[in-house]
Amino acid sequence: MSENGPQRDVFEAIADPTRRRLIQMLAAKEEIPLHELTAPFAMGRTAVSKHLAILKEAGLVADRKVGRETRFRLNAAPLREIQDWVAFYSKFWSANMARLNQLLLEEEEQR
Repeated sequence: MSENGPQRDVFEAIADPTRRRLIQMLAAKEEIPLHELTAPFAMGRTAVSKHLAILKEAGLVADRKVGRETRFRLNAAPLREIQDWVAFYSKFWSANMARLNQLLLEEEEQR
């Protein structure tokens, strides 16, 4: 990661189902070693490491060495961008559903 912040778009980073699963796993614990993150997947350690590198580039994952082991932890702060984006559309759908409901009520009153 550069000193100026994440190098990869958060939306791009979470687009892959494997990376979303890794985020879920990391959210469940404070820190997880690479071998534990690799175990549930039908892929090798190198492939999981590549997914973790993408998450790290987006600022979603931090790592640290403990002896020969690398441990990973979630940094959920960049997910705020996604939450804000979804919240905007949630308001949009709520407003549209309220209008639809009003139209249906008016139609029923006219019968």
